[in-house]
Amino acid sequence: MDPSLSAALHRHRGVFATADARAAGLARSEIRGLLRSGRWRTVRYGVFTTAEVWAAHAATGTLHQLEAAAVLRRIDGPTTALSHGTAARAHGLVLPADIDDAVSLTDPGDHRTGKGYRVLSGALPAVDVVELAGFRTTSLPRTLVDNGREWDVVDSVVAMDDALADGRATAAEMSAAVRAQMHWVGVGAAARAAGLARTGAHSPHETRSRLCLVAAGLPEPLLQVAVVVGTRLVAVLDMCWPEFGVFCECDGKVKVTDPWRGRSPAEVVWAEKARQDTLLDLGLTGVRLRPADLGAALPEKVARLRTLMQRPPAVDPRVQLQQWRDGLRTAPRALPWSSVPVPSAA
Repeated sequence: MDPSLSAALHRHRGVFATADARAAGLARSEIRGLLRSGRWRTVRYGVFTTAEVWAAHAATGTLHQLEAAAVLRRIDGPTTALSHGTAARAHGLVLPADIDDAVSLTDPGDHRTGKGYRVLSGALPAVDVVELAGFRTTSLPRTLVDNGREWDVVDSVVAMDDALADGRATAAEMSAAVRAQMHWVGVGAAARAAGLARTGAHSPHETRSRLCLVAAGLPEPLLQVAVVVGTRLVAVLDMCWPEFGVFCECDGKVKVTDPWRGRSPAEVVWAEKARQDTLLDLGLTGVRLRPADLGAALPEKVARLRTLMQRPPAVDPRVQLQQWRDGLRTAPRALPWSSVPVPSAA
């Protein structure tokens, strides 16, 4: 393949335009033939990639990365940065179920909307811009707050909790990002979400469960609470109210349908039963919340927790209850975009 076209493919992060192919000496009929053969793929009008690059992105679930590269190749904005939903994907955030596929960008001096993309006008101070997979991208705190101005508050808190649990952002950073957008449209919703975010929710279900329980009037729980007896770690609880000796565990099907550490579903169920019995023997009581319990069944669960909190605590005096690892995950969950190897354009 002509070296200039291969260079364009690398320079534009896996895509090239008709103008690049023509500059490399290809006639329009040759371009059409390569597209018909499947050796090249159209990413958007006038912007292409190779079948190999497309397959590599499809395998890693990052086709949006190619779409972003294609939009940038068309608008050619050196001061533009990926932002909002596209930056959320680039940072590996938990996305709302109803998020659209449009490529979102921010530029200090541009504002436009086209097919499959939007460019928003906004300041981009250096502190708010990072590089991910070769793209100028809004920083994680800026991205969380930008989306917090547009997303449903619960979806925003889910994303913020997830970033906090990975240790990739702090409450102070999010507060600073909110203050920087103090007079921007929707910042009140972002500020509310940042105020509700906590370090220690390790899944969207845990975030939603905590928000539901607190909204129902229960005290704020401590998250990721280690139950320690002597030097033995008995369990790490999703939520706990140590002063009452009461806990809440947030259970989803994945624990049984996709068990980790090589265990079978039956072993998981047996281990959970043994763990529950141990907690009860130590005087700790609680409830389990499934995703389905956050609907019509929630008042019953809340009433049960209130009843348990009204009982005199009977926790074994040997038990110590403390937040485990400051609420952080053992290993980060998020997988931000990385550079996908770009093979030859031939």
